[in-house]
Amino acid sequence: QVQLVESGGGLVQPGGSLRLSCAASGTIFRFYAMGWYRQAPGKQRELVARISNNGDTIYADSVKGRFTISKDSAKNTVYLQMNSLKPEDTAVYYCNKLGTPLPWGQGTLVTVSS
Repeated sequence: QVQLVESGGGLVQPGGSLRLSCAASGTIFRFYAMGWYRQAPGKQRELVARISNNGDTIYADSVKGRFTISKDSAKNTVYLQMNSLKPEDTAVYYCNKLGTPLPWGQGTLVTVSS
């Protein structure tokens, strides 16, 4: 069964940057669209960025122009470059395929605070 492992989160000041990584145990990225999701305390999980199997990307309005999703299929890894971070970006970030999800990973916590 494919496992997803997110990493790269941490504490950053407003305006700072982080790069998240999502490594999959299997070669799934060439077959499925993938997304980065986030869940803030007390809120539902939301999709913030997605990348199709041919590389097309779509972003939530709240992160458009600040976040960039990319993938390296040879490394079975999806990335999320996050710039100009805001306190409202604080959340646990997860990756998963679009549609029927795979088992969720543990996520990686991003905290934006001064």
